Amino acid sequence: MLPRLLPLLALLVAAVPAAADGWRLSGSISGQANLYPSPPRYPGQVRNDASLAVEPELYREWNDGALSFTLVPFYRRDSAGGERTHGDIRELNVYARKGDWEGRVGIGKVFWGVTESNHLVDVVNQIDGVEDLDGEDKLGQPMLSLAASFDWGDVEYYLLPLFRERSWPGVPDRQRFALPVDNDLARYESDAGRHHVDHALRVSATFGELDLGLSVFVGTARMPRLVLTMNGSGEAVLAPFYEQSRRLGLDAQWIVEDWTWKLEAIRERRGGSWYSAAVGGFEYTFYDVAGSGWDLGSLLEYNYDSRGLNALTLLQDDVFAGLRLAFNDADSSEILAGLFHDLTLGSEMLRVEASTRIGEDLKLSIEAQGFARMDPRDLAYGLRDDDYLRLELGWYF
Repeated sequence: MLPRLLPLLALLVAAVPAAADGWRLSGSISGQANLYPSPPRYPGQVRNDASLAVEPELYREWNDGALSFTLVPFYRRDSAGGERTHGDIRELNVYARKGDWEGRVGIGKVFWGVTESNHLVDVVNQIDGVEDLDGEDKLGQPMLSLAASFDWGDVEYYLLPLFRERSWPGVPDRQRFALPVDNDLARYESDAGRHHVDHALRVSATFGELDLGLSVFVGTARMPRLVLTMNGSGEAVLAPFYEQSRRLGLDAQWIVEDWTWKLEAIRERRGGSWYSAAVGGFEYTFYDVAGSGWDLGSLLEYNYDSRGLNALTLLQDDVFAGLRLAFNDADSSEILAGLFHDLTLGSEMLRVEASTRIGEDLKLSIEAQGFARMDPRDLAYGLRDDDYLRLELGWYF
């Protein structure tokens, strides 16, 4: 339903001049190319693909920001002709603030978390699974939120009336499982299905150099189990099954001079049993390395999931080690390189991200990911031929 509204929303954005009194139009248009050195493993997949994405933002505020309206539609057109051609409403909401209280109604995006390699506590929005492997891109979530600030910290509450199913790469897309995921066959533990009303609550506070957050989520689990089944054409596919979840979360960040210690942990009940998961580690920053003006951060994190190889995640007994180089130049140039090593299976994933601005309005981003020594029991085994290089040039207005 949401993608069908995108043409209408695009017309709305185009109809509001950027210079109109009180309205602000900004956003980006970006071209992207994905290059794969290895041929595709599965029938129907493309060798390489290119795409164009548009993400405008229409914003207006009243009464010095005490009341505001935000609209952020998104659309990507991909040459592969698969599920990467898609649209979404990332945000469409009204925000109001009075004193120490604030509220938001509509479609929004919320981020919780502090660690680099994995965001365990980030549960409000569903992952847009066709945008990238890292899970950083999220679908817009219908919500009603209320937040309050107190002397000791902040409280946030979210009522989430409509569930968003995770998006998955299609048959022609790279970076997919051997069998495609068919969202038309999605099933739910709750009889209410997508209309189950979810609830999320987070309490956060700062104690000196320690930032601490405690969260509770009750609702439909964002990551489904994938069940082997047959579609209407008699083809083998994977069908998502979304269980009900009760989840407790903890996120903490402690800054001690040049050290930043980070932790995210959850305790979740789904499928009739409880499990625990955590990711924690540190980042140490070397400032002004050799008088160059550059800052070099070294990262080390460990990911644990008590379900072991039955976990619905790639990171269940994995170490992440990385380097972050910030050039501190006028173009905000930065490079992040990291290696994931599975201590149980020995599988490894290498990821590099780099970006720099070109002039005032252009941004060049480069991303690469490789897979090495992939064990057949690893959830990422099906991606072993999908090493890739991604080039993206975006115009920001």
